[in-house]
Amino acid sequence: MFQRLREDIACILERDPAARSAWEVLTCYPGLHALMMHRCAHWFWVRGFRWLGRFTSHIGRFLTGIEIHPGATIGRRFFIDHAMGVVIGETAEVGDDVMLYHGVTLGGRSLERTKRHPTLEDGVTVGAGARILGPIVIGAGAQIGANSVVVRDVPAGAVVVGVPGQVRERAAAKADPYDVWADPEIYI
Repeated sequence: MFQRLREDIACILERDPAARSAWEVLTCYPGLHALMMHRCAHWFWVRGFRWLGRFTSHIGRFLTGIEIHPGATIGRRFFIDHAMGVVIGETAEVGDDVMLYHGVTLGGRSLERTKRHPTLEDGVTVGAGARILGPIVIGAGAQIGANSVVVRDVPAGAVVVGVPGQVRERAAAKADPYDVWADPEIYI
């Protein structure tokens, strides 16, 4: 448990230039607090304590402004930057090294009790306010632009912008995930 927490803190320190210390991250980052609450809620959920999982999730939402259903599966080194208003549905699956900005929704488009939320593979970055809806797959390393609405599968390494989300290009292998937003041409 403490190893995962150290890993999460290191991930935030690496990805957020505003983070100045591990203590600051531990005490002042609601994305980290929501993730910690989710791990607890998910532990209850998968062991059949469904009400306790939902209640723990509800407390986490009240405290952080981030709603992660206890049934959602979240990978390692997951970071929600600025955090407020994020919603992650019950059957969502989030891979390792995924980064979301504030206001992102990983939502469903069906009332059936089946897989109805998206799967984000490893290394995906999702911009502020984006909506990813339905049982679709966002391929590894894909980047979803701010306020995009994505309802179809996205290939690995793609850059998606717009409403509805359109693949604009393949993302080059970049060490800095912020580089993709530097080109104003992709907003046209």
